[in-house]
Order: sequence, then structure tokens, then C-alpha cells
Amino acid sequence: MAMWNPWRGCHKCSEGCQLCYIHKGDQRRGLDTNRIVRLPGFDAPVAKTASGAFKMKPDQTVYLCFSSDFLLEEADAWRPDCWRMMRQRPDLHFLFLTKRIHRLAQCLPEDWGDGWDNVTVCCTVENQRRADERLPLFASVPLKHRQIICQPMLGPIDLSAWLEGVEAVVVGGESDTQARPLDYAWVLALREQCLARDVRFTFRQCGTHFIKDGKAYTLNVRELTRQARLAGIDC
Repeated sequence: MAMWNPWRGCHKCSEGCQLCYIHKGDQRRGLDTNRIVRLPGFDAPVAKTASGAFKMKPDQTVYLCFSSDFLLEEADAWRPDCWRMMRQRPDLHFLFLTKRIHRLAQCLPEDWGDGWDNVTVCCTVENQRRADERLPLFASVPLKHRQIICQPMLGPIDLSAWLEGVEAVVVGGESDTQARPLDYAWVLALREQCLARDVRFTFRQCGTHFIKDGKAYTLNVRELTRQARLAGIDC
């Protein structure tokens, strides 16, 4: 696994952004998240050692743009170079998340065709409203690999109409003292939808405020991923 953040900064665009970890982290460091800047590691996938070997080792997943959104308007001038680097490294698999799926079709490279084997696009939906808004657009774009991310999950979501061609659904709650609660019943219902369509399901993390069998719990942030893993419901 590798990380590649060609730029940083983002703008809140929907309900799921309310307690965004990027904005919270930048605030602690005194940074303006709304200022989008290209980072020194922009060329990381093609950077080489003195001997001429790629510094980023082959045969791994590269998590792209996790300090921003890959489809931000301010990054339009930089994105073609990113596609070029991804094209140059077919030995790496690039994965990015976006809430701006409405921009995907216009941001793809000219030779995209029916998708690239080494790119996974993940559409984030936090509630039913955003699922109904984003997933028809997501389904309309040709992709070799697609996932749906329900994190933070802010309410029950029915994805059953949009699971065709989806490789995985990832679910998680918010991590913050002010987090909106995650009800375990929502998680289990989404798991059943995935089981019915033979789609991989991952419960990534509980929420700080977690409801199970009608009882409310407050969990330590360090316990969120562990408790989700202990639930043993990934399939």
C-alpha cells in the first residue's frame, strides 16, 4: 500500500463533509483547507532512485488524493499529468474516492475507453439523498473497477438498484465527539443488500456514537476500527 497526494486542500460540498478529518487536521495545524495547493510529491509514482528504479514499488495499491478530492475544479490543470503517470505505471493499482462524481465523465483522459485496469473509482454516498443523486451518474460512466463508500453513514441507505458492476461497498461511521450516530441496523441492512448481489462488503469502522439493539454507546476513537473488525460481518 502507498499514498499519493498530488495536491492538498478541499471544499465541503455535502452533509458528509461536516466533520471532515482533512478540515479538522488542517485547523489544528493552522492551515486553510480551502486553499488548493500542489504538493512536492506530485510526481511520486514516477520518481526514481539514483539507480533508475521507481521509488514506488510495483504490485501495490496506491491510495490517491486522500488529502483532497481528485475531481476538484481547481486541480483541472494538474489532473492530466496524474493520468499520464498512472498510464505509465500499469504495475500499480490506483484508487481514489470522490463526492464529485458529477465531474468524472468530463475529467477522464481521452484514451479512457471502457476504463483502465489499474484504476478503481469509489463514489462516496452518506445518506439516501446523496445515493439517489450520485449513483445514477456513477453507473453511467464506463469503469473497470468501481466501489461505493458509505462513510460516514448518516442514515439507512438502499443501494440495491445500483450494485450492478460494483466490486465492493465500504461502510463506516463518523469519528468525532460531535459525530452523528451510526445505527448498527443500517449497517446490517446494507450488508444484506450486498449478500443478495454477491458484492464484497466491508465494515470499516464504528461511529464514535454507535447504536446497537436500541442502546447508545460512545466509543473511543482508537476502538472504532477494532470494534468493527470484531463484529465479524465482512463478506
